[in-house]
Amino acid sequence: MSLSRYSLSLSAGVAWAVVWSAVGLCDEPTLNVPPKGYRALFNGKDLTGWRGMGTDNPYKLAAKSTDEQAAFFAKNQPALEQHWSVVDGILVNDGQGPYATTIEDFGDIELMVDYKTVPRADSGIYLRATPQVQIWDSTETEKFKIGADKGSGGLWNNSAGAPGKDPLVLADKAFGEWNRFRIVQVGARTSVWLNDEPVVDNVIMENFWNCTKPLLRRGPIQLQTHGGEIAWRNVFAREIGGEEANAWLRERSGDGFEPVFNGTDFTGWTGPLDNYEIVDGAIRCKPGKGGTIHTDKEYGDFKARLEFRLPPGGNNGLAIRYPGSGDTAYVGMCELQVLD
Repeated sequence: MSLSRYSLSLSAGVAWAVVWSAVGLCDEPTLNVPPKGYRALFNGKDLTGWRGMGTDNPYKLAAKSTDEQAAFFAKNQPALEQHWSVVDGILVNDGQGPYATTIEDFGDIELMVDYKTVPRADSGIYLRATPQVQIWDSTETEKFKIGADKGSGGLWNNSAGAPGKDPLVLADKAFGEWNRFRIVQVGARTSVWLNDEPVVDNVIMENFWNCTKPLLRRGPIQLQTHGGEIAWRNVFAREIGGEEANAWLRERSGDGFEPVFNGTDFTGWTGPLDNYEIVDGAIRCKPGKGGTIHTDKEYGDFKARLEFRLPPGGNNGLAIRYPGSGDTAYVGMCELQVLD
């Protein structure tokens, strides 16, 4: 058996299933009235639901006591009220002060935001308190060297050369016109449309605060503003549940996949199959049983996609390049742990 090609295996107690749901697109809204399924984060009248915060480390903020956090936001409130105003249903910032920050934290969401800015302004949208979906002047020649000529919508704080750092297309409208973002954040993956043009396609948003960790699971939305006036309207959000999030990621995980489990029987599998059963299209370990079942087929370089459901006390895993016998944690390339 080649050292670079081994079986893909499942160890005890992991159940697999497939679900699907559709993600709807946004309907055209009237001013600050959300489409069906969305809710308005800005009420068109005042800053209810918002507070002031800059590019502040959310880990450090979370480590503060409740009283210390309250004092932090209270200190920012006068500047928020000084630099932010509501005019005819439009939220306007003069280019200074703290960023408008939702009091509520969000996880997986679909976000719609309209904005209109001025020459030389430089702003963005923070997701989970993390910078940022970029907004800037795509005609400002002084910033062409850092990507302004490529337009808005990119994940500006991703590493140089990383996917999503620059938008796929230049989709900014002329000054004086409203632009619209549609942003889908699922896990650490971000998709952005600007004026109906896809500019970021299911790209990992890097954790600005700690590059060794994934994006925070939850955090506030921030409207960043500096360098020039920017106006906002139609700020709508729709929270995405786990089933829909899984379907969204599965649909975008790439072409060329083939099933290794048919949902009916153990065709293509070997090992202690008597210790397992198939229930409602999922593989399930029988009570008190176990052992490593694995594919007949061997794989070299591959991408695997699967779902599991773990019982209390479960200790399982996915063995990569398993040789067919022995302890999966030591004899193969590795075991991806699935643990309570």
